Amino acid sequence: MKIKKGDTVQIIKGEDRGKKGKVLKVFVLGNRAIVEGINLVKKHKRRTQQDQQGGVVSVETPVRLANLMLVCKRCNRPVKAGIMVLKDGSKSRFCRVCKEVL
Repeated sequence: MKIKKGDTVQIIKGEDRGKKGKVLKVFVLGNRAIVEGINLVKKHKRRTQQDQQGGVVSVETPVRLANLMLVCKRCNRPVKAGIMVLKDGSKSRFCRVCKEVL
């Protein structure tokens, strides 16, 4: 999986198409990720003793990984990521356009 927590991604399909956001959580088995400020739904929240403020709140819901593309920090555009083996033997992701290590 080439998208990880903390990556900046762009939505390439759906109603939030073109928006960028930071990945908050990745669900590996479900092939989905939660992106900050993307795919918001309204949820009615009941007032509790811990949370005195009730009402309608916006919550991020998971987006399919196929609808996300990594954004390169150097190019500042959505790119495909490749994997290369570094000299010390570890694997790293890189931008296929500018060859920058992600």
